[in-house]
Amino acid sequence: MEIRIATIEDAETIREIYMPYVLNTAVSFECEVPSIDEFQNRIRNTLIEYPYLVAVENDTIVGYAYASSFHSREAYKHSAELSVYVKQDCRGQGIGSSLYLKLEELLIKQNICTVHACIASPDGKDEHLTDASEKFHKKMGFEIVGRHSLVGYKFRKWYSIVWMDKVISERLDNPIAFIPFSQTV
Repeated sequence: MEIRIATIEDAETIREIYMPYVLNTAVSFECEVPSIDEFQNRIRNTLIEYPYLVAVENDTIVGYAYASSFHSREAYKHSAELSVYVKQDCRGQGIGSSLYLKLEELLIKQNICTVHACIASPDGKDEHLTDASEKFHKKMGFEIVGRHSLVGYKFRKWYSIVWMDKVISERLDNPIAFIPFSQTV
């Protein structure tokens, strides 16, 4: 498996991977699948500040992950939010883990100290959501730091979220400035 930086030419395949998460699950709180143009814009805009990666196996994109701003205010520049999506029939093969490890490696070079994940959390058994994402993040070293109850409405049901964090580099008293991803490649 190869992990590389996403390009806008990958937008259609990335959209296809994301589509079942939007249409069939509460993993994503988007209720409509974004257009290919929207995905191209997301990739282009993300790559200015943060990494956007794809995992490729046998010339096919099987997953993607990206980082984004944890919050827009300057004091948050040493933190980033992560997202990962793997093709439905490729889950459980280490693709998500490989993408996250590469993201962390790149984010450390940008002087990011902490990464965060906002995860839809099931309140009991649910046909649209499992606890697989929470388990994945725990396996990757994340810890639950907060919960917001019943904040997302999808499939005629309210869903909760948990926030999970992971420290990836030392928090210095005088940290080195954040370096935008576009300046590191």
